[in-house]
Amino acid sequence: MSSYVGRLAPSPTGALHLGNVRTFAVAWLRARACGGKVILRMEDLDHPRDKPGAAAQALDDMRWLGFDWDEEYVQSERRPFYRATLARLPAYPCICSRRDVESAQSAPHAGEQLFYPGTCRDRFANWDEAASACAPRTPCWRFRVSPGTVIRFTDVFAGLVKQDVSASLGDFPLARDRDGAGYTLAATADDLAMGVTEVVRGDDLLPATPPQILIARALGRDPPAFCHIPLVVGPDGRRLAKRHGDTRIESFRAAGVAPEAIIGWIAATCGWIDKSRPISLAGLISRFSLETIPHAAIVWRGSFT
Repeated sequence: MSSYVGRLAPSPTGALHLGNVRTFAVAWLRARACGGKVILRMEDLDHPRDKPGAAAQALDDMRWLGFDWDEEYVQSERRPFYRATLARLPAYPCICSRRDVESAQSAPHAGEQLFYPGTCRDRFANWDEAASACAPRTPCWRFRVSPGTVIRFTDVFAGLVKQDVSASLGDFPLARDRDGAGYTLAATADDLAMGVTEVVRGDDLLPATPPQILIARALGRDPPAFCHIPLVVGPDGRRLAKRHGDTRIESFRAAGVAPEAIIGWIAATCGWIDKSRPISLAGLISRFSLETIPHAAIVWRGSFT
């Protein structure tokens, strides 16, 4: 086994769908083609949106499709680790709502990213004081970004990325949780602790990468490499949703679709086979290549043929 360590990180906020699986297939094949290890990490910290039974269903669907993994973790079981990690970061509690942050912006910012000017810096002595000031809402932890902080990195798939974090984001949120158990902090800390060497994920998460690199460096570590691939979208160009029909893996299973048909469609969209035809996930290891994957989003048109 090589030193390559990849990971699959499903979330139980909804059912596993075709878009998730295409990204997971690239991540899994990348690791197996490198002779490396695959970690499965259930990212179940978004409790208000977690769906009962979704985690177990996702794992069952993944095994049905041919995925396997060498280690398995559940983020909700790792809260003490996140608490200890938070204590090592330049973080402070913030009570500003999204509306507060939007109204404080002096200029519009691209996408969904909001610039935060540091309103709550040095405002509260601790989390309890902040929580009391904004009850019944919950504060969030923010990462204190130094002026002039610019992140540059070369994404394995997307190429050169540069962001002036201090000017575009400011003090970005880490987690809306007392222990720091939120996506931005937890995903970064776990990747470092689990020895992940490369993160393969959808390009919708590319904007999350500069903050995660900053967190890794604040912890005295080099971040893993990153590889962001395009998403599967509907004919309207928007990411898959109910309006595009039922793309849940459990629904395809119930309809009698074979796992090889789903994997074959994914293989064709990635350029590993000439057209969509049944093939197993393991059967793609020798065919895997990042170079053949299109740089444009893949459109789902409602059929595997």
